Amino acid sequence: MQNAVKVLIAEDEPNALAGLAELISGWGYSTETARDGQEAWEKAQVWDPAIVVTDLKMPRLDGMGLLAKLAEGGVGISANMAVVVLTAMGSIQLAVEAMKLGAYDFLPKPVDATRLKTILANATRQRETTIELEVVRRRLRESGVLGALVGSSPQMREIFGLIEQIAPSNVPVLITGESGTGKELVARTLHDLSPRKSRPFVAVNCAAIPETLIESEIFGHEKGAFTGAIERRAGCFELASGGTLLLDEVGEMPAGTQAKLLRVLEERKLRRLGARTELDVDVRVLAATNRDPRHAVAQGHLRADLYYRLNVFNIAMPPLREHMEDLPAMVEAMTADMNQKHGRKVPGVSASMLDRLMAYNWPGNARELRNAIERAVVLCPDGMLLDARHLPQGFGEDQGLESSALDGSVVTVRVGATVSEAERLLILRTLEVTGQNKTRAAEILGVSLKTLHNKLKEYGRDREMQTG
Repeated sequence: MQNAVKVLIAEDEPNALAGLAELISGWGYSTETARDGQEAWEKAQVWDPAIVVTDLKMPRLDGMGLLAKLAEGGVGISANMAVVVLTAMGSIQLAVEAMKLGAYDFLPKPVDATRLKTILANATRQRETTIELEVVRRRLRESGVLGALVGSSPQMREIFGLIEQIAPSNVPVLITGESGTGKELVARTLHDLSPRKSRPFVAVNCAAIPETLIESEIFGHEKGAFTGAIERRAGCFELASGGTLLLDEVGEMPAGTQAKLLRVLEERKLRRLGARTELDVDVRVLAATNRDPRHAVAQGHLRADLYYRLNVFNIAMPPLREHMEDLPAMVEAMTADMNQKHGRKVPGVSASMLDRLMAYNWPGNARELRNAIERAVVLCPDGMLLDARHLPQGFGEDQGLESSALDGSVVTVRVGATVSEAERLLILRTLEVTGQNKTRAAEILGVSLKTLHNKLKEYGRDREMQTG
């Protein structure tokens, strides 16, 4: 096994140690054992394992102490070593803390052999990804590009650095930020830079699925599980098997579904609706929300325990108006992308148009910018620079929409009106100003599209506004 991947196993219980070594060796790995964390640390410096499997409770040096020393590095210690933590069922919180310190994954005891085999295979792929990641880092240093993300501002470089650090691991990540800031791009980049990149990336918008169907969409169902379930259906977790699942607008998920999601995250098993047996889950879960998650927890929209489980790492995407120095590079990248998408040959953007773009505050963020660039590229003749005349008519004139005085006009509320009446007036007036564009109105009002739809149903206006 000269070229076999090396696995160091640290466990103070002799029978468990021997059993793990025999099991892992049988899968083709080269193994070395240690009876406590101190011995594991000493052997790691000489043997340089690719993967360390360690118990948490051990004499001399426990698993957390070993993890800390491995993270600090030493002679012979590889920077991309993966540490898998074994934990008793009552110590899940300790395992989460270990992942925050850099552990690759954790596994409850008694060890599930199938799950361990999968974790080791994923960790092995992580080493292969490291070489490619170094190429990406070099490109990032030279051009300020990471995947589909573009930016050289301090905010974006900090985000790029965090993405590079956590992409190869299995830790959950909560991505926050206003609508249109690129949260799904972050999720895709995390997937593309991970050992899971060859497996599916599945994104589901929790706000866009009716409450009666969301459990079926996420967890799947068996034939006959409910009226209309005429055949078995795999949910998003199964569709993303071995890959990455993005739960967008996770705060819009019903409380009951959140509880079931938490159980899947903790136990790595799920049960389809109507099923009697459970399925093993091998999926990295990312979540995104345009709400402040702490406010969502305080208001009862997001379970506190689910928030803490998802928020092992948080990537907060800044609104475009806070890193406008990145806009020229973003425009260049978007123009090239739209040329390829639409078969055009637009060489770039004029100084006058760039001035217009820089003077706008972009309430719709990068998504709004991308839409503006796509429209301009489609309208612009080949060989000509994009110019201000290719922007939508009245571009930039509605910046006052974000204030309480919408587009220069004021929403007048009579004395004695209820809060519900005032809210109704504001919503309907915002829709008027946006030309019945519900997505735009929801962004301005600071609510989800689902919330806006629910309000309109209350007002009996939904059918009259299908153009939104």
